[in-house]
Amino acid sequence: MSTYKDSGVNKEEGYETVSKIKDAVASTHNKNVLAGIGSFGAFYELGKYNNPVLVSGTDGVGTKLRIALDVKKYDTVGIDCFAMCANDILCHGAKPLFFLDYLACGKLDSDVAAEIVGGIVAACKETGCALIGGETAEMPGMYQIGDYDVAGFCVGIVEKDNIIDGSKIKGGDVVIALPSSGFHSNGFSFVRKVFPDFYEEWKGKPLYETLLTPTRLYGNGIMGLIESMEISGIAHITGGGLIENIPRILPKGLGVEIQKSKIRVPEIMKELQNRAKVSDEEMFGTFNMGVGMVVVADEKLSETIIQKLKEYGEDAYLIGKIIENESPILWI
Repeated sequence: MSTYKDSGVNKEEGYETVSKIKDAVASTHNKNVLAGIGSFGAFYELGKYNNPVLVSGTDGVGTKLRIALDVKKYDTVGIDCFAMCANDILCHGAKPLFFLDYLACGKLDSDVAAEIVGGIVAACKETGCALIGGETAEMPGMYQIGDYDVAGFCVGIVEKDNIIDGSKIKGGDVVIALPSSGFHSNGFSFVRKVFPDFYEEWKGKPLYETLLTPTRLYGNGIMGLIESMEISGIAHITGGGLIENIPRILPKGLGVEIQKSKIRVPEIMKELQNRAKVSDEEMFGTFNMGVGMVVVADEKLSETIIQKLKEYGEDAYLIGKIIENESPILWI
């Protein structure tokens, strides 16, 4: 007699995965979470707000995951998945409330799944966000054995009057950079082409350790900032780099003047550029180049903002200003 397991799906391994992650997932819950793991839907009570607006974002890890799979190091990619979603909604002043994950694979290994979800749990706990649900899909024939994909969905909240959308940005405002931890989760198809040997020694350790450095979480610093002063705009520097992402928040008729020499480019990105013989334009239009997020605010607030961010461990610094210009980016 045939069984579901004969087709390549092991239900027991799925149950084992739930068993291994349920306590960790529950540790992210707060009083607003009304249902535990295993329900058909997840419930989250908003609490007291005057005019709340929900802000959502979804993303994945991209081909950075290929490195993790090849070297069998799974503990950081869950952090990447969370960060790529949560950092996006922060740009609108939204506090991340809850997160859901989606894990797909060819053949489920509960230890691998638990390690990936463990990264998500760690990121959620660092930012006070609840992991309230998810889905693990074992799909033989769609994925090769040993392959996994991971995606996430984050929901945050902001009072309608406090939404940050860039509309208040004006000429003369300053642009403040928050450093990245490396490539974050963008451009890895290019990264893997230039660095095919993940075990190559780099700065005294295997290269994959540098490449798998997780995406930085900016939630605590950004939320601390917007609770104490007015911020005109925030941009998460992901795919497309500074060139594509800063213009997304600029009102019509305004551009940004960036002092390229001030940008603290990580050594690994300089090495990639040198090996691949890539132009500055290509690099700054593909990678974050060491800037994971930018904050735009009135010039008189610049020193206060930088000092406030330092309280949260962010070594923020000025890289430019907003100008009246039809060209979105002007390098000086």
